[in-house]
This record gives sequence, C-alpha cells and structure tokens, in this order.
Amino acid sequence: MTSSRPNKKALRKQARTARASLTPEYRRFAERQALRRALRAGLFLKGKRWSFYLPVGAEFDVLPLLNQALHMGKDCYLPITAQRIAQPLRFARLDGRHDLTHNRYGIIEPHSRELMNARRLDVMIMPLVGFDNEGRRLGMGGGYYDATLAYLRSRRRWRKPLLVGVAYACQQLQAVPAEPWDVRLDMILTENGLIRF
Repeated sequence: MTSSRPNKKALRKQARTARASLTPEYRRFAERQALRRALRAGLFLKGKRWSFYLPVGAEFDVLPLLNQALHMGKDCYLPITAQRIAQPLRFARLDGRHDLTHNRYGIIEPHSRELMNARRLDVMIMPLVGFDNEGRRLGMGGGYYDATLAYLRSRRRWRKPLLVGVAYACQQLQAVPAEPWDVRLDMILTENGLIRF
C-alpha cells in the first residue's frame, strides 16, 4: 500500500521549481517588499543578536534585511557549518574583523575562532526550501538547523531565539510532513507579509 502523502524529496522539487521560475526583477521586488513588511510589522524591534544566512543559488536574498539590521545597530551573526552532517551550527559575528571563506558547500562563512551557540541569539533568520501554514519548514535535508535547535523541543516557556523563515510566497506548500525532531518556526516572512504562528 502506498501513501498519498507527498515525500520530502518531491516537495523540495516542487518548491525549488516554483522558486527557480521567478525572474530576477521579481526577486529584487520581493526582497524590497519583505524588508518593508518586516519594518512595518516591527520585526527589527526584537532583540539585539540576530543571525542571518548568505544566500546560495536561488535562495531568498536576505542582504537587505541584514543591512537594515546592521544599520539599526544589531549584532549580526552568520552560521558556521559543522564538519559532520547533522551537527549543530555555531555562529560567528559579522564585524569586519574576520575573513570570509567558502565552506565545503560553497557557502560563505566568517573565519573566526569566537563562535556562539544558538541559545544566545535573539532572532534567527533561516533559509528554507518550502513551508506550510502550520509553521513547518522544509530545509535542504542536511539536518543542521534541526540539530542546532534540538534543545527547543524540551522548552516549555522560555524560547530563544525567535525563528523566522524567509522565502518567496511561491514556496508555500499545502503541508510539510512533520517529523519528531522538527521545531516549528515562529514566523515566515515573504514578499506578501509576515505570518505569525
């Protein structure tokens, strides 16, 4: 008997195809709109320590958000990928003192020995391949963010950081399969608005 529920591989393909169909002009429009929506919703009033990601391929470009955060005096961090798959990310401050290098996936990271764990962040801006209206995130499949945020599954009250997925609206899926290790997002930011869960 086969399941009618789409598997993650098929959902990733669906969301990537939708994302890849966007024109460069629309991408730039979406990035500006997302920044406007974040400002209007007061997102930048949340906390001092923010982590971002640098986009790879067709991922949503969060550089306008990162530049706004820097302009507003936020301490901004970038993830450092662990040497082994599905290991927690650590975060290096983006302060101009450290060289930027490409990791084994071709992602730009600061080369720093001063690393921080996710528990000390206030806001985490996260990449995603797809999302649904329940706050479930479909990532690339490496398990890095799942491992990084595993501690949140045992938290009852205090939750830190605020988890904000960023994507184009076309990346929304009907449903992302839930796994026991998943940590749901607190918000999704798209060109159409900021969705709170």
